[in-house]
Amino acid sequence: MFTAKRVARLRWACRRGMLELDVLFLPFVDQAFDELPEGEKVVFERLLTCDDPDLFAWFMGHKKCEDPDLTYMVQKVLQRVKV
Repeated sequence: MFTAKRVARLRWACRRGMLELDVLFLPFVDQAFDELPEGEKVVFERLLTCDDPDLFAWFMGHKKCEDPDLTYMVQKVLQRVKV
């Protein structure tokens, strides 16, 4: 269950060291996170535990993520957040 406190922690975790990731994650959490099914929320939470260089490579298409759940979430974020 994603309580307000847990979502606040997620939102804080969206503040990354790279602006390119911030502009993807923060709008996604603000605009789309609440609509996700519980299982996808867990996958998004797990995505935020990944290292910034990996996240950057996955979102920019420089490298393929080997985890199908994370790959799905990367695509979902990219489809939802138009940059």
